[in-house]
Amino acid sequence: MSIRPVLETRKAKATMEGAGVHLHRAFGFHDPTELDPFLLFDDFRNENPADYAKGFPWHPHRGIETITYVLAGEVDHGDSLGNQGRLGAGDVQWMTAGSGILHQEMPKGNAKGQMHGFQLWANLPSALKMTAPRYQDVSAADIPVVVDDDGTAVRVIVGAFWGKRGPVDGIAADPQYLDISVPPGVKKTFPVDTYRRSFAYVFAGAGAFADASAPEGVLLEKEVAGQEVNIRDLSGNRTLIRFGTGDEVTVQAGPEGIRFLLISGAPIAEPVAWHGPIVMNTKDELRTAMADLRNGTFIKPAH
Repeated sequence: MSIRPVLETRKAKATMEGAGVHLHRAFGFHDPTELDPFLLFDDFRNENPADYAKGFPWHPHRGIETITYVLAGEVDHGDSLGNQGRLGAGDVQWMTAGSGILHQEMPKGNAKGQMHGFQLWANLPSALKMTAPRYQDVSAADIPVVVDDDGTAVRVIVGAFWGKRGPVDGIAADPQYLDISVPPGVKKTFPVDTYRRSFAYVFAGAGAFADASAPEGVLLEKEVAGQEVNIRDLSGNRTLIRFGTGDEVTVQAGPEGIRFLLISGAPIAEPVAWHGPIVMNTKDELRTAMADLRNGTFIKPAH
């Protein structure tokens, strides 16, 4: 067994999307090979309705899958195919845009005005870029939760983990998507398939992710002012941790515990041509998508 080294730790950056939604972006519109098959990850968390109420009005997607996970508040969605729905706290939607879809997502706060959720974009391989669009809407009650003897709790959204399997299936990236809570002071190791790209996103509490060169999991050797020193590396709120290769991820929870998403997927390793919400393999395919939007042929008839 080998612990995955930490390649990079970085804070999500504040940005705006849609009609003026304030959110934090952990990665996106970057080098698409870095976390292949994943393209973008946003944390939309706010307690001020004015900062999210205008939402994400009608916009297109083609060539990708979008995964929306709501923790607080609600998200109403609708699309050009006539689908409508509402995601509540704990619910998940996995949308395969495929050949193309126009949709909107409109967040609403809870009784305290709080809204919190995540959206992840996963790429589609060339053979599935133009597949028929589909949705998988999953209610919180259908997502299995596994609790270990030490109090560690894992919501299994996608993939198999600790004897449970998440309800979302048939995803091209063959991902694993886990929501993990580790109690204060607990050190825990989680298996991750060796051949998948993997990252963690910390959104509550703090903890230290073990590097292969730091077997205790809390001390990392870094150069400070020209000298090598051992320091505690606490990866806190709104923090992305990008891992190298290995088959385990180890975390030492801080004094307040830690809650994070652990996400991994099989690399697609294909060329990426990317323009906003449309991700294809070539510039010619992007030009075709833009022409389809202009002439009204973006939405393909059902076969």
